[in-house]
Amino acid sequence: MRILLCGQKRFGRETFALLTRLGHEIAAVVCPTSRDDKLHTAALNAGVPVIPAGQLSAETCLSGLDLIIAAHSHDFIGRKTRHKAALGALGYHPSLLPRHRGRDAVQWAIRMKEAVTGGTAYWLNDTVDGGPIAAQDWCFIRPNEDASSLWQRELLPMGLRLFEKVLSDLEQKRWVRIDQEEALASWEPSISDQPRLFRPDLLQIGNNGFSVHKSRHE
Repeated sequence: MRILLCGQKRFGRETFALLTRLGHEIAAVVCPTSRDDKLHTAALNAGVPVIPAGQLSAETCLSGLDLIIAAHSHDFIGRKTRHKAALGALGYHPSLLPRHRGRDAVQWAIRMKEAVTGGTAYWLNDTVDGGPIAAQDWCFIRPNEDASSLWQRELLPMGLRLFEKVLSDLEQKRWVRIDQEEALASWEPSISDQPRLFRPDLLQIGNNGFSVHKSRHE
């Protein structure tokens, strides 16, 4: 598949490596352009075009994409941009969605002294962290664990596994989309002070010939 990768840091770089290993074409990368960003370095070393973070829109997005993947991206990918890819945009959130929507999900799970958390690969839509679920997994939170160790030990590798699973499903023309249960949703504010997301318009429609799976019991 021809993929636009949006992200940053280690998770962005590891997703870049995953896509390369699986034989997908990375058409371009959207990431911070600072010298110390790991995804930016990987893209430059591979000769992949870079769109600076914050500049992705329907106008700057490439055409002819199959999929957009968000891997630790802080940019909201709007409707018109998602519509530039045949399958839309796939993201990863480090919680068992619909629980703990928001930017600091890992920190909040620990603050609330939960014993179990997980990760969710999901289809981006107009609700932040609220799109249909494509794949999910869980893990224990160890006593005295902090957000950084939980992310590195469990949630980052889990995100890569879930991306690989969804990509495999798509290659088999199996498009899993399980609606989140809004009655179970929770949203926690950012622990650090960050600006609100901008959300542009235009609904994504159609299933592009894929069989869409909506059952909660696969």
